[in-house]
Order: sequence, then C-alpha cells, then structure tokens
Amino acid sequence: MNLVENLEYNTERSQLIIPEYGRHFQKMVDYAVSIEDKEERNKVAQAIISVMGNLQPHLRDVPDFQHKLWDQLFIMSDFKLDVDSPFPITSKELLQQRPDPLEYPQNHPKYRFYGNNIKRMIDVAVSWEKGDKRDGLEYAIANHMKKCYLNWNKDVVDDQAIFAHLYELSDGQIDLASDGENLTESGQFLKNKPTKSNRSNTSGKKSQRTGGRGKKRY
Repeated sequence: MNLVENLEYNTERSQLIIPEYGRHFQKMVDYAVSIEDKEERNKVAQAIISVMGNLQPHLRDVPDFQHKLWDQLFIMSDFKLDVDSPFPITSKELLQQRPDPLEYPQNHPKYRFYGNNIKRMIDVAVSWEKGDKRDGLEYAIANHMKKCYLNWNKDVVDDQAIFAHLYELSDGQIDLASDGENLTESGQFLKNKPTKSNRSNTSGKKSQRTGGRGKKRY
C-alpha cells in the first residue's frame, strides 16, 4: 500500500530541460547542484559527463563533443551548477538570444531571365577598385548575362542591349558600351543548346524503340 502511495507521476514532476537524457540524468544533475562541497561537486560533474559520453562512445573523446556535453550539463542545471569546467561556460542569455532575421532574396527582379544572382555579382564588381581585375569581372558578368538572355529569349541579341541592361542594374556604375567592348559571339553560346529538331528526333527514336509494345492486342 505504501508503494502505491509513493508513486511519482510525470504530471507531478518538474519538466525535463533536455528530455533526451531522461529523468535519471536530470536527478543526477539536481543532486550535483545540491552538493555543498565544491570538490565533491566537481567529482560528481565529471562522473555525469563520463556517463553522458558513454551514450555516444565514438564521440566522447572529441574536444568539440566534450564542449557540447559540458554545455548541456549547465543547461540541465539551469546554470546553477558551480563547478570548474574545462571549457568556457556559455551564458544563459547567449543561448536564449534570438538570431537576426535573414534577408530574403529578391524574388521579382526586373529582368528575370538573368536570375537573382546576377545582381549580387554586379554589386561585388562595383565594390572593387577600378582596374584590370574589375574590368575582367565586368566583362565576365556581361558574357554571362548574354548567355542567360539567349537561353530564355532569342537566338540573337545585340551586345548593346546587354550593355544597357548592365548599366541599368549597376545604377550607371558599369558602362561597357563606352569602352567599345565586344562580347562572345552568340553562336558560341548556342553550340551546346539543343534544337527543336534534335528533341523531335530523340522522341522519334524513342517511339521506334518502344515499337508496338504500347498497343493493345486482341
């Protein structure tokens, strides 16, 4: 009868801080916090870390993993455990600090066929000092823009149109038209571009290979 009366129910227990370790680990940590002698607390803390490492023996001797175990020990003690840690103790405030919101990329650029990354490339080029290195990057960006344009629009595009788009996207800081630059010929970009006839031939060969297997037989 006394055993029934002394049963503990989870609804009456304190909430586990790291449930993965279970109730017994939490009790061990709570016991370590209650020890008054610091030397004894250090011994118990080292024993708890050793048991925690035994759960993943292939990682227990890795320094980064050891640091993680000590962090988890302090977290489970609600940072009330006063022991000598071999690693810097992460503060409670730092763990509870929320990360800065991420900036979402531009999803609706004016010239969508260039992609979202082209604007980042242009911003990098503009940030560089003027010289041969920047000139080479600007020329590479213009060629990449021409390739993207040909992939999604027409078979031929005037270089001046690419230069105008680059001038606009760079807010007037990159002007290749005034330099008299010539980009790679459109035919070079279109060499590896599959044509409609190739695609139709491929589909025709596929239908020949399948033969009459798809037909119903009566």
